[in-house]
Amino acid sequence: MEIIIERDYDAVCARACGYVKEAIEAKPALVLGLATGRTPLGLYEKMRGLKADWKKVRFFNLDELYGVGPEHPESFHRFLHENLLEHLKVERKNVMLFRGDVKDLEKAAQENEESIARVGGIDLQILGLGHNGHIAFNEPGSSLGSRTRPKTLTPETIAQYRKPGKEPASNHAITMGVGTIMEAKRLLMMVSGESKAAIVREFVEGPLTSEIPASVLQMHPRAVVVLDEPAASKLKRRDYYKWTFENKWRVGQK
Repeated sequence: MEIIIERDYDAVCARACGYVKEAIEAKPALVLGLATGRTPLGLYEKMRGLKADWKKVRFFNLDELYGVGPEHPESFHRFLHENLLEHLKVERKNVMLFRGDVKDLEKAAQENEESIARVGGIDLQILGLGHNGHIAFNEPGSSLGSRTRPKTLTPETIAQYRKPGKEPASNHAITMGVGTIMEAKRLLMMVSGESKAAIVREFVEGPLTSEIPASVLQMHPRAVVVLDEPAASKLKRRDYYKWTFENKWRVGQK
């Protein structure tokens, strides 16, 4: 797991966008996994400005709220279309997002796993980090080998998505499992803000544990975690991570 520390949120987004650009240039038919939430908004803004051919790129997403249709104002499906997909020249057949209004979540979960397998797996999966250490909707205690499945959300997670003065859109979701996420060829996590500094330290420098699902990234051979200074502020080895990144290309050079 590589740790990259940038000065601020905009620099985090620029760094992440660079990885996406590099991935598309290397593989025009890229299979790209998308994340929802506030953190990737800056990345998606920068992706909209890329001079890239999106027609062959296949898109999946991490999760969706149960019982919420694509047009619902709180649906992740709508979020991704409004903030990214409708701004790119994509092929509709290549957009394979979860729908929260399906009747059979178990069937939808299995179909998602099969769709990922048919395209050869996810090449680059974008990730965010929950305040309790969750990735996608894999809450603390989730099996680190879990597959795509229905999931009951914790009150803490529900509160994050609840609109002020309104009932939560749902207490349940469909989510890629931890095991499913770990099969992606590359993982790209973005984290911003001091409010996540404590959980960043736990998942980066603490033990591997299902109580902090994000800690499984320690086991991925090509996981990159891009942090801003506030999010990295409690890391014990912060200076070492910076030094390593600044000097990694010098290894073996004279």
